Amino acid sequence: MEHITLLLGIVIITALVFDFTNGFHDTANAMATTISTGALKPKTAVAMSAVLNLVGAFMSVEVAKTISKGLVNEEGIQPEVIFAALVGAILWNLVTWLVGLPSSSSHALMGGLIGAAVASAGMGAVNGSVVVTKVLIPAIAAPIVAGVAAMLAAKVTYKLNGQVGKKTSAKGYRAGQIASASLVSLAHGTNDAQKTMGIITLALVAGGALAPGSNPPVWVIVSAGMAIAMGTYLGGWRIIRTMGSGLTDLQPQQGFAAQTSAASVILASSSLGFSLSTTHACSGAVMGAGLGRKGGVVRWSTATRMFIAWGLTLPAAALVASGAELVMRTGDIGVAAVAVFLVASCFAIWVISRRQVVDHTNVNDVAPAAADEQPGVVTTAIAAVAVPPTAGTTAAVTDEDLKATIPAATATPAAPATPAAPAAAV
Repeated sequence: MEHITLLLGIVIITALVFDFTNGFHDTANAMATTISTGALKPKTAVAMSAVLNLVGAFMSVEVAKTISKGLVNEEGIQPEVIFAALVGAILWNLVTWLVGLPSSSSHALMGGLIGAAVASAGMGAVNGSVVVTKVLIPAIAAPIVAGVAAMLAAKVTYKLNGQVGKKTSAKGYRAGQIASASLVSLAHGTNDAQKTMGIITLALVAGGALAPGSNPPVWVIVSAGMAIAMGTYLGGWRIIRTMGSGLTDLQPQQGFAAQTSAASVILASSSLGFSLSTTHACSGAVMGAGLGRKGGVVRWSTATRMFIAWGLTLPAAALVASGAELVMRTGDIGVAAVAVFLVASCFAIWVISRRQVVDHTNVNDVAPAAADEQPGVVTTAIAAVAVPPTAGTTAAVTDEDLKATIPAATATPAAPATPAAPAAAV
C-alpha cells in the first residue's frame, strides 16, 4: 500500500464516511418504489440493494477518473482541500436526510470540491468545461430524460396490460420491480461508489502517495464498495418515505417503469464517464411514472422543495467547504477545529433525528406534508380532463386508476324544507 501520512489517513477515513452517508442517503433511489408498492419487505430490499451496490463498484472506473483527473487540476491541490470538500458534502447529505429530501450526494461532493479548490488555488484550479459538460448538463438532462422515458413506459405498460386481470398484472409487475430495482442498485454502484474512489485517488495524488493520472488502486475500490454497501443496508428511511409516497402514489406498473427508465439512464451515463446524479434520474423517473397513469398526479409542493434542494446543493456544499479550507490554513489547529466541528455537527443532527424516528416499521406511512397537501392547479386540471373508460376497456383502466387524488367536494347542505301550506278549511 502507498505511504499514508496522518493527514492523508484522516482524509481517507472521512471520504469513506461520506461514502457511507451516500449509501443510506441514496437507498431510496433503488428501493423506494419497490418498498412502497409492497414488492419487497423493507429490510429485504435494502439488503439486496447493498449487495448489488458492492458488485457495481467493481464494474467500471470511468466516473472515478472524471472526479480524480477531470473536475479539478491535480497540481497544487493539497489533502486539506480534499478534507474541506468532504466536510461540505457530508454535512449537506445529513441535513437533507434529516428533512427527508432526496438531494444529490454526487453534487454535494463536487460542490464541496469546487468550493475548496477555488478557496485554495483560485478559479484556475477548476476545469470549467468538465463542470459544464459532465456535471451541469447531465444534472439538467437526467431528470427530464428519465421522467419522459418513465412516463411513456408507464403509458405503454397500461396499454399492453389492458386485457390482463388486475391481480395477475400486479403480481407480474411486482416481480418486474424486483428485477428493475436490482438493476438500479447495480447502476448506483457503478456510478456513486466511484465518486469516493475518485476523491480518495485525488487525495493520494495530492499527498504524493500516487503519481498524477493514476487509476484507483484495488484497495480503494474495495473499501469504497464496502462503505457504500454498509450505508445502503442501514437504509435512509426518511428519504425512502418521500420517494415512495411523498412525490406520488405508485402502482406496481408505474414502479417498474420508473426503475427501468432510471437504470437505463444511469448505466448509459456511467459508461460515458458522466458524474450523473442518480437521485436526479430516479426522482425524475418517479414523477414521470406518476403522470404516466391516467388520473395519476405528482405532489408538486413536495417536488418544489426537492427542486430547491437540488439548486442549493452545489453552492451550499461549496460555501461550507471553502469556509473549512480557510480555517485549515491556520495549520494543525485549524484542521483539528474543522474535524471537531464535523463530528459535533453529525452528532447534533443524529440527536435531532431521534425526535421523530422513521425506520422500516413505519416507512410506508404517508409523510405528514404529503397527507395534508391540498390539490393544486395541475392536479385539478389532470383530474378534470381524464377521459372515462369506454366499453371494452374496463380491464385497461379500472375504477382504482381513475380515483381522483383531490378531496371529494363537500356536499352542499340541503336547503331547509319550506313548510307545507296549511290545508284549506273544509
